[in-house]
Amino acid sequence: MNKHRKKMIAPIVITGIVVVYFCIYFGAAISLVENPLFKWLLGIVPALLGAAMTGVCIQRIREIKGGEEDDLGQY
Repeated sequence: MNKHRKKMIAPIVITGIVVVYFCIYFGAAISLVENPLFKWLLGIVPALLGAAMTGVCIQRIREIKGGEEDDLGQY
């Protein structure tokens, strides 16, 4: 079980870094835009991208827990 936890750290950390990057990048873009419609769009985009990244991370964690630690072994 400890072996599986070590392999789960990397996807979780990378997901966290990318989601924070999305929020910072699009937050800066929102502050530069004056049009309210574009502000809404720039607010929705990182939320959707963050949700997608989180979904992929959850799927990867399930693969690791299921014993499929090397995802490149499928190919």
